[in-house]
Amino acid sequence: MSAAAGQAGAPIAFKRNAREALGDAQLRRNFRGAMDSLMAKRLVQFPDGDELERLRAFGNRVRARALSKLPELLERLEARLTRNGVKVHWAETVDEANAIVQRIAEAHAAKKVIKGKSMVSEEMEMNHFLAARGVDCLESDMGEFIVQLREEKPSHIIMPAIHLNAGQVAKLFHDKLDVDYTEDVDRLIRIGRETLRRKFFEADIGVSGVNFAIAETGSLLLVENEGNGRMSTTVPPVHIAVTGIEKVVENLRDVVPLLSLLTRSATGQAITTYVNVISGPRKAEELDGPREVHLVLLDNGRSQAFADSELRQTLNCIRCGACMNHCPVYTRIGGHAYGTVYPGPIGKIVTPHMLGLEVTRDLPTASSMCGACGEVCPVKIPIPALLRRLREEAVRPPQAEPHFMRGQGAKYSAKESMVWKAWRKMNTSPVLYKAFTYAGTRFRGLMPARIGPWTEHRSAPRLAPRTLHELAHDHLGDK
Repeated sequence: MSAAAGQAGAPIAFKRNAREALGDAQLRRNFRGAMDSLMAKRLVQFPDGDELERLRAFGNRVRARALSKLPELLERLEARLTRNGVKVHWAETVDEANAIVQRIAEAHAAKKVIKGKSMVSEEMEMNHFLAARGVDCLESDMGEFIVQLREEKPSHIIMPAIHLNAGQVAKLFHDKLDVDYTEDVDRLIRIGRETLRRKFFEADIGVSGVNFAIAETGSLLLVENEGNGRMSTTVPPVHIAVTGIEKVVENLRDVVPLLSLLTRSATGQAITTYVNVISGPRKAEELDGPREVHLVLLDNGRSQAFADSELRQTLNCIRCGACMNHCPVYTRIGGHAYGTVYPGPIGKIVTPHMLGLEVTRDLPTASSMCGACGEVCPVKIPIPALLRRLREEAVRPPQAEPHFMRGQGAKYSAKESMVWKAWRKMNTSPVLYKAFTYAGTRFRGLMPARIGPWTEHRSAPRLAPRTLHELAHDHLGDK
């Protein structure tokens, strides 16, 4: 589901999507193999548990410090970038961000855009927005290129086409690119690169994401493995970077631990093949690089999360995908079932701020609460605690204070609220508790055989003929 669709207010059909995904045996095999591989690679990169915990704590402190100074650092970032010759644009919504990109494209009469990997551009649905206005937007990341050919959304924030196997990609290339069928992975990669290579030189504008924006130097840092990010940001005459406002860090020194945590957690690499640091457009004496560089800073609900001291921790995310790789729910249903740009555990705490709880009402409850996501998060985001908080916000009465979260009370039910109040009253009153348990054991035969969704895959619980208190009294001889 797009951000635009989500803003229309239609709830995501997560339960239906999950059932369909569970019925796809090939999808489950693809994800099981991929997740096992990614978990093993991460484990190799962190053999020393003590070192990992020290690094996680350090990363958490770096991100928390940056967020504590977020307004100040954003202003400093803008000043440094402007001094370096970068044009900075602010967007509160995805519509505003797309309008900014459109104005830049129109100013340069652009008809072709080449994109490096960017999850924020997926938030914006930039490809569809520009296509509707006569601008061709091509993905250059191999995974993004594959899902674009399939007219799909990415199913993972790091590896967009992780839900596909070599045979599925081979058939896609054969059908769409008119090449010989081959399942040789190296050959498939060459086919994709040969197709994309000439597109870099034809593009009027290159678009990229940003992994970290450094306030101290006014620099944009981008990590990648394929070289498409470097090509997208240097070959076209205009470069547009798009990122969320939370990606800013205070200084270059802060990037070092975050970069180590990001690459080792995401792909199991000590460092990615390319680390690009962009500090401005091409200077007069330089031979390559864009003539213009623009940065679009997008809010899209991030300020809402920032306003709450607990939910602010959501913005610590460095988009490594480790929580997805270790999530038993995501591993079984894949990314598309979530119906959002950001799937898995991180998507369940990020997306409600972007689309509202009325749209994402089922996502906070789409968790086994096993805690694996929180244990592996490289910057120690307490994802299970934040999921519990979002569940509370979803059932909080809409009129209750505080009322800062969009969609508060999306799952509120006066009937359910009354039941829980009665439950609390019964469990805090010895007289009521004794009367209720006595009645429950004596009239247990009236209990229905089906109790809603609970008994779809389980047998209904059977009450004992006598309470534990009664059995204890008999055993102790105290009657």
